[in-house]
Amino acid sequence: GVGFYSAFMVADRIDVTSRKAGSDEAFVWASEGDGKFSISPANRDNPGTDIVLHLKSDAEEYLDPTRLEAIVRKWADHVTLPIAILAEGRDQPANEGTALWRKPKSDVSEQNYSEFYRHLNASFDNPWATLHWKAEGAFEYYGLLFIPSMKPFMPVEDEREARVRLHVRRMFIRDRANLLPSWLRFVKGVVDTEDLPLNVSREMLQATPVLGRIRRALISRILGELKTRMTDKAEYQKFWENFGQFLKEGIWEDSEHRTDLATLLRFNSSAQEGLTSLPDYVARMKPDQEAIYFATGDNIEALRSSPQLEGFRAKGLEVLLMSDPIDAFWPERLDTFDGKRLRNASQSAADLGSDDTLPDISPLLSAIKTALGDEVSDVRSTGRLTESAVVLAAPDFGPDLQMQRLLQRAGRGGMPIRPVLEINPTHPLIEAMTTQIDRLDFIKSTASTLMDLARLQDGEAPTDPAAFAKRITTLLAATIHTSHSE
Repeated sequence: GVGFYSAFMVADRIDVTSRKAGSDEAFVWASEGDGKFSISPANRDNPGTDIVLHLKSDAEEYLDPTRLEAIVRKWADHVTLPIAILAEGRDQPANEGTALWRKPKSDVSEQNYSEFYRHLNASFDNPWATLHWKAEGAFEYYGLLFIPSMKPFMPVEDEREARVRLHVRRMFIRDRANLLPSWLRFVKGVVDTEDLPLNVSREMLQATPVLGRIRRALISRILGELKTRMTDKAEYQKFWENFGQFLKEGIWEDSEHRTDLATLLRFNSSAQEGLTSLPDYVARMKPDQEAIYFATGDNIEALRSSPQLEGFRAKGLEVLLMSDPIDAFWPERLDTFDGKRLRNASQSAADLGSDDTLPDISPLLSAIKTALGDEVSDVRSTGRLTESAVVLAAPDFGPDLQMQRLLQRAGRGGMPIRPVLEINPTHPLIEAMTTQIDRLDFIKSTASTLMDLARLQDGEAPTDPAAFAKRITTLLAATIHTSHSE
């Protein structure tokens, strides 16, 4: 077959000497790989076959026993036929000859699983979960998958392809067979099937329906295992801290499993200690609440104190807090959970009630907008602030501020979208500014300071830190001077 013909990649001639059992005759088949061959009588003391490769000059590395053993260990470690390599005058065993995944679960100990997992994964931890089963029916395969208990030393974020090993009748075929989607690339293990030929090509792997059915079965097994284990909150939190972000990738990428994945997500909350889930959030919602609110940022603690949450806290509305970069993207794909829309808190001011009862500070808003110029798309009053003077918001149409920042960091932001500066008209500072509206220099300086304060509250740096520091110093000096004068 193909495997034999590939030997001519390293040999310029191959001799196969064979004697049939029960016969005294032996023959040698010889070829130089040029489409021709010869068969002639030969001598062999016992029944059996010898295959001799006359290596090319640039392939002498395959005479090295260590190199040969590495090849055997990689491709044929688990085939049942014993393989030996002549080294230092003795035949040295080169393969294990057993396939752990083909043994009944009752015959495999936890230590056996852990040792195989560490060998397979080149790691030192024990698996967080082990899935071992044999599938029978329309197609047959063996599966042994591991979910690690710790993140790998080399971040799997940089490797987008899952690396579950595909074996056919114990023979290793490849570890990039697309057996799992990229969002499950943290899962390691082996799948061994009887339903593919040993010389299966990459093109055949992509086309065969067998692999598609196996892939769907593997995903179902893994999701089922996670749903079972999430009932132990402490144990599941360990998994979530290591690999939760990949399940969020699954919601973004995989429409087929989006709903199942949503129940597995965990979040920090503005109203609860520890992690919570979407089902738990929905169970706590107010009777008239129509949406699941969330806020995104770079840091959970900064989100807890963000002005974005003030109005929600005042109304007794819970907000889920998200700080992974992908949190700026996946909620849009999920859109709803249990009939409730997911809404970004930074774009949900209208849900907190009407602003019709707010004091009219239109002249001040106009003056601040003029002072800030192209830094903002608008300046408007808001009733969603209870403690802070200002907050940044995204325009009514377009991505929220966190998504804009992430895109800009990745060099994909395009033309920057100018934010909206929202003003709390009941804040003492804003009330004081309305009495100083004729002092243009004061309004301009204070407007710039407010804008930089809003940026800081949102996790950004002032556009000109030195100028910001100078303005703050001037304001502090004026305050101290006024205090001494009184």
